[in-house]
Amino acid sequence: MKVKGIYRAVIILFILAVNVGCDQVSKKIVRARLDVYDHYSFLDHHFNLMKVENPGAFLSLGDKLVNPYRFILLTLIPVLALLGAVVYILVKNNFSKTRLAGIICVIGGGIGNIYDRVVHGSVTDFMHIQFGSLQTGIFNVADVSIMVGMGLIILDTFLRSKNDVHPQQEFTTEPE
Repeated sequence: MKVKGIYRAVIILFILAVNVGCDQVSKKIVRARLDVYDHYSFLDHHFNLMKVENPGAFLSLGDKLVNPYRFILLTLIPVLALLGAVVYILVKNNFSKTRLAGIICVIGGGIGNIYDRVVHGSVTDFMHIQFGSLQTGIFNVADVSIMVGMGLIILDTFLRSKNDVHPQQEFTTEPE
């Protein structure tokens, strides 16, 4: 069953709000209960909680930029891109459910991190995973949402390309 019109928009905006809400609730708990660089380990030191305020973007990229470049690159352009993306998914209605869910996750994660940057001046990161020499940077729920969303988009692209493959026509030498 396809949901259309205003109901579709309400569902998309509700899922987006839940996505952003989960991120913001987790960050609020971390801000209230952890001091910067507090460190708690779980699962035999494979999963760690530590609060870090990230003034830059992904892996602190751009944290040394000065204003107005910092504002333009880390706030203004992302806000405009996210607004454009929200309008795009509300207007265009021929996405598969998997692709739409992925796009909503990416937008929701982006909104969560931009909200932090605007309201708090930095993004609160607090999770770290390490298995031997393999490890992540310190990340948050919004980052997980973005990665899950990208995974869903890639999965949808792979599944669609697999379904769109047509068997090659047999090569014949006979004239038509």
